[in-house]
Amino acid sequence: RCTVDDRVTRVAWLTRSTILYAGNDKWSIDNRVVILSNTKTQYSIKIHNVDIYDEGPYTCSVQTDNHPKTSRVHLIVQVPPQIVNISSDITVNEGSSVTLMCLAFGRPEPTVTWRHLSGKGQTFVSEDEYLEITGITREQSGEYECSAVNDVAVPDVRKVKVTVNYPPFISNAKNTGASVGQKGILQCEASAVPVAEFQWFKEDTRLANGLEGVRIESKGRLSTLTFFNVSEKDYGNYTCVATNKLGNTNASIILYG
Repeated sequence: RCTVDDRVTRVAWLTRSTILYAGNDKWSIDNRVVILSNTKTQYSIKIHNVDIYDEGPYTCSVQTDNHPKTSRVHLIVQVPPQIVNISSDITVNEGSSVTLMCLAFGRPEPTVTWRHLSGKGQTFVSEDEYLEITGITREQSGEYECSAVNDVAVPDVRKVKVTVNYPPFISNAKNTGASVGQKGILQCEASAVPVAEFQWFKEDTRLANGLEGVRIESKGRLSTLTFFNVSEKDYGNYTCVATNKLGNTNASIILYG
């Protein structure tokens, strides 16, 4: 808007070195720019569908008694934050170094933060577009959230899933007692990514499902060895072996009377 009085004889709106309007005559070829009012008190233009390229100085030029006068206004264009590029979901081996990237655009320049959405509460990890994790651990697997924030609109938020592979670790393998003629169950629990495959041995002999009245069931982290009718010869030391592509581990479990 440009406020004028009745001494003004000529009016024009300019941007940088380009004339937009002179009086009621349109000089600009941009159809988004229109004249809003040209009265004895006000000379106003309107810009529809503002773009970042519209930012800059605008000058209202008036002629009074052969003396030109100008008034300048600066248009600041704000843009909501938008994440334009973010790392894909990734799978890495434990101990590797990982860099996650989150590039965002906006005006003013948005602040970008990363945080790890862990089960132990949400902790801020990085106040930057790049999040670097050296020597990643299994506890650092999970979802990472990137936020781009400026005060123009709500933050833009995206997530990246990081999967950390690690070799099997047997977390639970207890010796178990069972009476002759009863049912006996040995259990072996192993954490691993990818999920471990299990094998059972007695001495050097690998046990197979259905042989000699035993059943082996492996599901997720747990493998069970079931004896349906325990006999004296079943007592002894058994070995559970858990394996994935990163390695293997074993544990000794005793079935006793």
